[in-house]
Amino acid sequence: MTDIRSRAPRRRPGYAWLAVGPVAVAGAVAVFIASQPAVAATAPVGLGTAGSFAVLAGTTVTNTGPSSISGNLGVSPGTAVTGFPPGTVSNGTIHSADGVAAGAQSDLTTAYNDAAGRSPTANVPGFIGAGQTLDPGVYKASSSLDVGGSLTLDAGGDPTAVFIFQAPSTLVTDSASNIVLTGDAQACNVFWQVGSSATLGTGSDFSGSILALTSITVTTGDTIAGRVLARNGAVTLDDDTITTSTCAPPPPTPTPTPTTPTPTPTPTPTPTRPAPTPTPTPTRPAPTPTGTGPSPTPTSTTPRPAPSPSPINTTFPVTG
Repeated sequence: MTDIRSRAPRRRPGYAWLAVGPVAVAGAVAVFIASQPAVAATAPVGLGTAGSFAVLAGTTVTNTGPSSISGNLGVSPGTAVTGFPPGTVSNGTIHSADGVAAGAQSDLTTAYNDAAGRSPTANVPGFIGAGQTLDPGVYKASSSLDVGGSLTLDAGGDPTAVFIFQAPSTLVTDSASNIVLTGDAQACNVFWQVGSSATLGTGSDFSGSILALTSITVTTGDTIAGRVLARNGAVTLDDDTITTSTCAPPPPTPTPTPTTPTPTPTPTPTPTRPAPTPTPTPTRPAPTPTGTGPSPTPTSTTPRPAPSPSPINTTFPVTG
């Protein structure tokens, strides 16, 4: 839910509704809050090759002073790029009516139509900022959109959260206005679709990519984390700093550490002792049966020969 904080009195004559009194302002805030339904996550706008450009124009790029551009700078189908130097381009190249710039313009057209065709999740009044906080979503103004004071974009801890602002007419930021990104919000996920031209006031601190149908004027001393991309008109710079925003890669999903199951110890088998060999019981001879059983076989004896008789001497000696 969007948090609309205190709003400072406005001096711009086009916003007299802010000066009609606290009751009217509170009522307008209540209507604005009630108009914001809960929404699903918004997909980012794909910029294609235009995403490598910090500055891209359709007719001319004109610079005054030592502007610092980080990223590509290009123009197509126009050819004029002036003011470099004293302006400098780092981390990129100047492309004047070449194939790279033409391809980026084609991708910009696709991105512009994508952003313009998104269904809004909330309607916003012609002025936003002055301490206001917005959640991710698609916000549409009825016509022109003015950003003043401090506007906070809170991603709620989601670095992929997307903010899209649709201004059917013009986009203007007041001098010294600033856009604060919090809750892991990233400038690469903030898009400003403008139906005609955009003008950033002096000393603005701006975040997001401006996709304008016609032209973009960046006045003196502005700092932009994002891009200024004009389809059909010019881009005018004056001592500004523009750095192409790149989304930080999401943190890697931690690889789950495989849980090594604790092996079940193999039980040590109890050695099987061999059964003791039974000691044989000596067999005793069966007793000689008595009674009428069969007579035992007599043990045979070898007869010994009878001794020969000694002969009797019948001769007597003769005496005398």
